[in-house]
Amino acid sequence: MKKLPIAVAAVAALAAGSALAQSNVNIYGRMNVSVERQKAGGTSTTVMQNNASRIGFRGTEDLGGGLKAGFVLEHGFEADTGSIQRDSYGNQRAFWARQSELNLSGGFGMVRLGRYTSEAYFATADYVSMHNHDTGTSADALYAYLDRDFNKIAYRTPDLNGLTVEGAVSLREGTGEYTYDVAANYSLGALALGAGYQKNGDANQFALRAMYTMGDFTFGGYIQRDEDGWGANLGDRTNVRLAGMYTLGASEFHLNVGRAGDYSDVDDSAATQFTVAYGYNLSKRTKAYAFYTKVSADSANPYTGDLSSFALGLRHNF
Repeated sequence: MKKLPIAVAAVAALAAGSALAQSNVNIYGRMNVSVERQKAGGTSTTVMQNNASRIGFRGTEDLGGGLKAGFVLEHGFEADTGSIQRDSYGNQRAFWARQSELNLSGGFGMVRLGRYTSEAYFATADYVSMHNHDTGTSADALYAYLDRDFNKIAYRTPDLNGLTVEGAVSLREGTGEYTYDVAANYSLGALALGAGYQKNGDANQFALRAMYTMGDFTFGGYIQRDEDGWGANLGDRTNVRLAGMYTLGASEFHLNVGRAGDYSDVDDSAATQFTVAYGYNLSKRTKAYAFYTKVSADSANPYTGDLSSFALGLRHNF
């Protein structure tokens, strides 16, 4: 009988080894920190700014017959303090707020369950934010993001000659509203196109994106049309952003400009943002950068105020 626990332990160890042999788990992440001189309204401060630093765990298991199970767990943290990442209102987010996803994929495409960022956003606004990955003070301040990222069910098609489409719904679970997210991406050589649609209650937005690479130049932008995207009873608004990048060896030169018009029911609600940036790639994973960004908002703007920042930063992917 004394040998029984040893035998059970040996069987468990062999089973665990077999499971590990069939699975593939990776740890990944990003540290992105800048020192900035910021001015908001009439107040200037010098701060250390976290830029969406994160650590994640990603894994897949081959189930055979072309079928795979996968998961992603991603935690956002404040690299300057070590605390859990806070949202734009200063509230501490959930531990796995960046992503907690279980998926099943195969020749049919992919089914996703859990919490994850809007694919409509990735297909449009995030795609053109090349200088600092749409993070920190130079993030796109004008794009209307409507998706509820949690309690989501999504389906993504396989690659159809350069075209992928994804649709998602967030279940109500006491909120009173379903939310919807649809995205499409298409690549044709140097041309990359994208589209995204979101609906959350009465609010909705639709955006189109195009990017083109010609040698060392990459340029393009997106146009967005939203209704009540930043709050109820605002009306309709058009938002346009143009972006460009020139690479020279390890150096990158960036420029982007965004302009959001007045909401139809709110006079003096327009805003403009521009960013000029330089990045130097110390390696494939590490970049030093500098940028200046400025947001100018009209007096009745409901979603942003005047802001400017000059930044020196370092980003490392692992």
